[in-house]
Amino acid sequence: MLNPRLSAPFAALIAPLLLYGGALVSQFGFGLHPCEMCYWQRWPHQAAIVLALLALLMRANDRAMRGLTTLAAVAIAVSGLIGAFHAGVEYGFWEGITTCATGRAGPVSLDAIMDAPLIRCDTAPWSLFGISLAGFNAIFSLGAAALVLTLLRRRTTSAA
Repeated sequence: MLNPRLSAPFAALIAPLLLYGGALVSQFGFGLHPCEMCYWQRWPHQAAIVLALLALLMRANDRAMRGLTTLAAVAIAVSGLIGAFHAGVEYGFWEGITTCATGRAGPVSLDAIMDAPLIRCDTAPWSLFGISLAGFNAIFSLGAAALVLTLLRRRTTSAA
């Protein structure tokens, strides 16, 4: 059974691993190429993974572990907020940035440039029940951040 003291850092590790992994599977497994804002949503998850790993490595120092876990939760929430903004752009609630379009990554050649698809940020390439991938990232990331912070708080209040 998982030590209750480590439940928050483990949640802070597992959530971004699953969300980032899902983004990679949708990109490389299903050909859903990311736009610029999609990449923006990945960076905080990458940071959260590193922070959560550091928190678990620092488990002997409770204060450092809790601080790193809190930072990981903030990074997860940042990804969720970027996802919410991106979903709003996709749904036409507000305008996105004007430079938000990207081609597929790969070797740079004239043929690669000419054949690369233009990926727009204001068009959802996939949705389920009317929710785009950016929308799902917002929901799951903000929920995961709240869970991690709740687990941290529960640990604090139960120890008092």
